[in-house]
Amino acid sequence: MQPVRSVWRSAAMTLTFCFASLSSPAQAALFGGDDEARRAILDLRQRLEQSQNVTRALIEQNAQSQNQTQIQAIAQLRSALLDLQGQIDRLKSELAQSLGAQERLARDLTELQLRQKDVLSTVDDRLRRFEPVLAIIDGREVMVDPAEKADHDKAMALFRQADFAAAENALTSFVLRHGASAYVPSALFWLGNAQYANKAYKESMANFQKLLSMAPNHPRAAESMLAISNIHIELKDMMAARKTLEDLIATYPQAETAGTARERLSRLR
Repeated sequence: MQPVRSVWRSAAMTLTFCFASLSSPAQAALFGGDDEARRAILDLRQRLEQSQNVTRALIEQNAQSQNQTQIQAIAQLRSALLDLQGQIDRLKSELAQSLGAQERLARDLTELQLRQKDVLSTVDDRLRRFEPVLAIIDGREVMVDPAEKADHDKAMALFRQADFAAAENALTSFVLRHGASAYVPSALFWLGNAQYANKAYKESMANFQKLLSMAPNHPRAAESMLAISNIHIELKDMMAARKTLEDLIATYPQAETAGTARERLSRLR
C-alpha cells in the first residue's frame, strides 16, 4: 500500500498547487492583461490534465481494490477536479465579459466623442451669429452686431431700389431697435431722404435735425442742412429756407455743399 499512498500524496499536492495557481496568478491575469489571462488558462488546463492522468493511474492501480477509503478519496479527488474545472470555466466567462465590456466601452466612448463634436460645432455656429463683425461706417472701421448690420443692409437695399415706402419703414424700425448703433446718424440721413421722397416733409425735417443734433460733425451734416432748406421751400417758407442756407455756409464753409447753398441763396434773393 505504500506506493499507492505515495501516488495519492502526489495527486493531492498537484491538486493543491492547481488551486493555489487559480487563486493568485490566474486571478491577477484577469486584470493584468488579456495575454497573461490566456496563458494562465492554458497553464491551468495543463495542470488539470496532469491531475486527470494521476486519477486514471490510481483507478487502474486500484481497479481490483474494494477499499472504501480509497474509493472515497477518489470521489473527493474527482469532486475537487470538477470544482477546478468549474473555476476555470468561470474564469473564462469573466475574461470574456471583461473583453466585451471593454469593447462596449470603446464604442460608447467613440459615440460620445462624435456627439461632442456635433454639439461643439452647433455651439460655434450659434456663437458666430452673435460675434461682432467689422463694418465701414462713414469712413470708419467699427465692430457691430451681425443682426444690426443685417438690418441696416436690408433697409439700405430697399432705398437703393427706390422702394422709398419700404425703406422708410425699415429705417424707422432700425433706429428704434438699434438706438445706440454707430449706424444711427447715417440711418437718420437716409430715413430723412426716404421721407422726403414720400412727401412726409415734417417727419423728414425732424430726422435731419436729429442727425445735426446728434452728430454735428457727421460727413452728411451739411447735406442734411441743405435738405432742410429744400423742405422749407416745399412748405413755402422762403425765409426759413434762406436762414438755413446762411447757417449752412457759416457752419460748414469748406464743405462742397456750401457752394451749392450759395448758388441757391442767390436765386432765393
